[in-house]
Amino acid sequence: MGFKSFAFGVIYRVILLVGAAFLGTTLWINDSSYLLASVIILILGFQTYNLIEYGNTTNKKITRFLESIRYADFSSSFTKDSPLGKSFKEMNMSFNEVIKAFKKTRAEKEEQMLFLQIMIQHINTGIISFDHTGKIGVINGAAKQLLKIPQFKDIYDFGKLSRSLLEKILQIKPGGSFAIKINHDLHLNFQSASFKMGGVSWTLLSFQNIQSELQKNELEAWQNLTKVLRHEIMNSMTPIASLANSLGIILEEDVLEVNEELVIDHDGFEDLREGLSTIAKRSSGLVDFVNAYRDYTSIPQPILKNFTVKVLFENITVLLKEEMNKSEVCLIYDISPADLEINADQELIQMILINLIKNAKEALDKSKDKTIKLKAGLNTLSHPYIKVIDHGEGIVPEALERIFVPFYTTKKTGSGIGLSISRQIMNLHKGYLEVNSIPDQETVFTLSFV
Repeated sequence: MGFKSFAFGVIYRVILLVGAAFLGTTLWINDSSYLLASVIILILGFQTYNLIEYGNTTNKKITRFLESIRYADFSSSFTKDSPLGKSFKEMNMSFNEVIKAFKKTRAEKEEQMLFLQIMIQHINTGIISFDHTGKIGVINGAAKQLLKIPQFKDIYDFGKLSRSLLEKILQIKPGGSFAIKINHDLHLNFQSASFKMGGVSWTLLSFQNIQSELQKNELEAWQNLTKVLRHEIMNSMTPIASLANSLGIILEEDVLEVNEELVIDHDGFEDLREGLSTIAKRSSGLVDFVNAYRDYTSIPQPILKNFTVKVLFENITVLLKEEMNKSEVCLIYDISPADLEINADQELIQMILINLIKNAKEALDKSKDKTIKLKAGLNTLSHPYIKVIDHGEGIVPEALERIFVPFYTTKKTGSGIGLSISRQIMNLHKGYLEVNSIPDQETVFTLSFV
């Protein structure tokens, strides 16, 4: 009828419906014409249906709109010029804007997914994802190249490469890592993460061949160790050789034969005694060095057990109480949470902390603040840590770079292996030992556990 408003359309149909109902009822009651009344009743039924359909126009549009979103069919559009009035025109425009926004978002996600797929396929790190059944989700080119397995159906195909490798993969926890040597040329380092997608839990493995890096580090370590060994041995052997030569000269020049007896004057005797004493000291130092080297190369494998940090700190406090009192050093500790536990070899960790505390005590000789603080807690990854903090003389930057090198020491007395052994013990725990120092302000050694 040319109405431009949904409201007018409804009113118009209601008026027709009421009028037809009134006319049909009147004709039926007055017995004027049963046939005409029946026709009017049929018209009444049609008008009722028409009114319902007209009223459902909005519902149909909303249903169509929601189904477009549900099935990601963003090809649908709604007429901007609606004959039902301004409000319906605005609703159609809103529907079109929402569909346009969804369409744009999907296109952006598809672009991001394509970018990630290209990036994953081009990086040198192997990437594999699998679900709880072992089904492979993603495997990139680097993974195929490293593993050299032509067809990868599921995670159990790792067993074709190494049964031990498969067992480690099945046992690895989210955030965990491990390294395994497959053959002479393949030494893989794995890291794990977990995520959920589509309601399914997935495990993501990333891995690299670290064989060349290990060989490089091993070569550098041997070169550094060789330098230290040469330095220490030459420091002892050169004076010994020189003294032995000097003593030989003394024996030749100062020892005289008198009445078929060998006689040496007082000065020659003193030189001989002093030289032999020096040789003995140098030999003893060389023996100490060899023993230190033996200790460095014979660290036992840690026996991991859960224990509370509080018990560890209490044991250390008791063991060092007398030594701390003599040096007038205060040893305190702070643990948060109070019941913090770590999984480690308690004896080895205690050995590290005692060594660090003794080093800190020596650094406090000229300090007014003679306090050593043990602090334990959880880092941002909820992994436990232990810190040894002092406010002594600190470590100069030049020494800071070398303090973990075996046999390096800034002390007049000392083997120089305490810190290197401590770091090696933490490596055996798959943890870290790090240091930060500001000379004459603060030094912090941190034991980080995983």
